[in-house]
Amino acid sequence: MNTEKIILGIDPGTNIMGYGVLQVAGQKAQMVTMGVIDLRKFPDAYLKLGHIFERVTGIIDSFLPDELAIEAPFFGKNVQSMLKLGRAQGVAIAAAIHHGVPIHEYAPMKIKMALTGNGSASKEQVAGMLQRLLGIKESEMSRYMDASDALAAAYCHYLQMGRPGTDAPHYRGWKDFVIKNQEKVWKPKK
Repeated sequence: MNTEKIILGIDPGTNIMGYGVLQVAGQKAQMVTMGVIDLRKFPDAYLKLGHIFERVTGIIDSFLPDELAIEAPFFGKNVQSMLKLGRAQGVAIAAAIHHGVPIHEYAPMKIKMALTGNGSASKEQVAGMLQRLLGIKESEMSRYMDASDALAAAYCHYLQMGRPGTDAPHYRGWKDFVIKNQEKVWKPKK
């Protein structure tokens, strides 16, 4: 079965919001585009939110994603920053809901773990892994890590879907693999 799907990834931000579009065909994923929505020129927080809605709506209209993968706000110590970030995320989610696009939210640590195997990987490590996994040329990479973080959210969702078109079992790690495959584990002959 050859499944085709477009996944829009979003890395919410109040100054720079990243987005990435991933095309999945069968078991292969490739980057369509990635970029940022620059909100720094808007002096008013509500104008920023309106611009987020307009731009995310425009991206959805342009690429017609089947699903949205969005990074969950990081729970830091600054409550005001988290509140502002949550509003930005909520407006992006509202744009997806407005277009009937299903939404999937992933914690930053889960995205990093899915791509690098390390939940505390740096943004540079995540971007480097995306380049390798998707064959992205250096010239195609955005200078903003927000864009690669958004593409990473989309790729994490691709991995969470399981490889489309296969009935392969899914494992939470090596220990889970060994437990579920004890009878298949190779044992030396005596």
